Amino acid sequence: MKITDKLKNRMGIMQRISLSGLFTVLVIAVVLVTSVVSLLTFVKLYRKDMEENAITSSEQAVVQVKNTVANYTEDMSDIMQMICENIQKDEEEANEFFGNLLKIRPDVVAVTSYDLNGKLQRCWSGGQKLKEKYLKNLSYVKDLTDESDGMLNITKPHVESLFVDYYPWVVTISRKMKDASGNEIQVAVDISFYNIASYVDEVGIGQHGYCYIADDNGSIVYHPQQQLIYAELKEEKHDVMEDGSYIKSNVIYTVKSLENCDWHIVGVCYVDEMITSKVERVVSSLVVILVIVLFGTCFMGSVFSRWFSKPITQLVTAMSEFEGDNGEFVYQPVHGTQEIDALSDSFEHMVIRNQKLMEKVRQEEISLRKTELKALQAQINPHFLYNTLDAIAWLCEEERNEDAVKMVNALARLFRISISRGHELIPIEKELQHAQSYLQIQNFRYKNQFMYSFDVDETCLSYLCNKITLQPIIENAIYHGMDRMVDEGMIKIGIHQDPNRIIFTVEDNGVGMTEEQCREVLKKEPGDRAGIGIKNVNDRIKIYFGDEYGLTIQSELDVGTCVTITMPKVTERSYEEKQ
Repeated sequence: MKITDKLKNRMGIMQRISLSGLFTVLVIAVVLVTSVVSLLTFVKLYRKDMEENAITSSEQAVVQVKNTVANYTEDMSDIMQMICENIQKDEEEANEFFGNLLKIRPDVVAVTSYDLNGKLQRCWSGGQKLKEKYLKNLSYVKDLTDESDGMLNITKPHVESLFVDYYPWVVTISRKMKDASGNEIQVAVDISFYNIASYVDEVGIGQHGYCYIADDNGSIVYHPQQQLIYAELKEEKHDVMEDGSYIKSNVIYTVKSLENCDWHIVGVCYVDEMITSKVERVVSSLVVILVIVLFGTCFMGSVFSRWFSKPITQLVTAMSEFEGDNGEFVYQPVHGTQEIDALSDSFEHMVIRNQKLMEKVRQEEISLRKTELKALQAQINPHFLYNTLDAIAWLCEEERNEDAVKMVNALARLFRISISRGHELIPIEKELQHAQSYLQIQNFRYKNQFMYSFDVDETCLSYLCNKITLQPIIENAIYHGMDRMVDEGMIKIGIHQDPNRIIFTVEDNGVGMTEEQCREVLKKEPGDRAGIGIKNVNDRIKIYFGDEYGLTIQSELDVGTCVTITMPKVTERSYEEKQ
């Protein structure tokens, strides 16, 4: 790619990305990154704070439920204590006490006592008729533990089954004691669970949160959505009954234990409801504010960047004008900040220096072309010329005048085509004639020690190629390929084309070369027997057409060598336009 093309590409990029635009983008990027980082940090801290608030709210609700239930169970414990004190009295006093108790405390459904075998001994029920037979009494606990640790023996809520047409929902508190006769009995108090259930049902944590009661094993004692749980439409996945708050599967669980029984109050609230929804609302508001800030930043950045970048834009315009007409360009200095002034002065100095260098290069190119022309005119090897003239003299002495005339004509054509009026490119047809003349001369000199043939696609003859392209290759095939051969040598010259290239081939059946020798041939400078040299041919093609064209050598010892030359398709008209 030429320097001017590179400059155009760079200028094109500068035009697509202006300094003002870049400044604006950088400002917006800084503001955006800062805002996003701040937003993420705020959201993280806000979410953590909301999580702590949600846990605090849940704990407060659970503590309220715990205190209420604890007070109720303490009240139950006090009632049990009074019952135990009065059940040992005589029947009249006991009946009076329990009658008053059932009237004062309507939540006490029944007081019963049992012997060690679970047989019902006495029952006070406030006028309810006792069944003669019942299938199962859920108020009796078969394996009752002692209350030495101060813990109540309290059952799960169940339906009272001792009375006729009366089925209240109760929990039972039981205790072992001795009656007036010293026999061990079990006293049970059935207390309505409605009050506790109503209170638990009314407690909410957020819109959908709730509390429930579980025992030490994690089994549910009471749940506000108990019917759904029994129907297996809902389940509670939390089974850790240690006090504290836990987040599991997007749910916050808070556990508080009662001190006088094995009940635990479990609070349930949802992260999406208590935290996520609130965070999303805050984030939405912040995003709106961020968008407004970005639009404001974009506008202010654009205004300021244009003001600061105006001198740069003027300098870029001057560079573009210099690129378009650097010979006649006159630079008008650009003024701005101290850095812009320094840059403007440097560019002005560069313009003047560049114009002087370009004038110098033009003069050197003219001199170089003249030198190349002289070099091309002097490329015929003096030894080759001497030997050719000597052969012509010998033919004249042998009175082989006709052969001498042919050799002189071939030598004249060789010189005429070599000069080619100073042009580097000549038609392939003339290059072919040059090769034929050279082969005729060498055939005379080597007394028909080798044969040669041409396989030429005539449609290629009108295209142009570098002059003196085939002769150095043929010379190398004769001197190095066949000079030491005993058998008759053969040189085949081919010229063909593909869609984009002209392909020359020079193939011989000489002694061949190794891969290292093939590489050396392309590096070897011309010597006294190498004419202008194969390296020279390869270099001229690459310089003129590009690195994708040139020579490749394939050779095998005692088999022969094939040199392939590739060039682009160049017409005489395109060559003249380039000149």
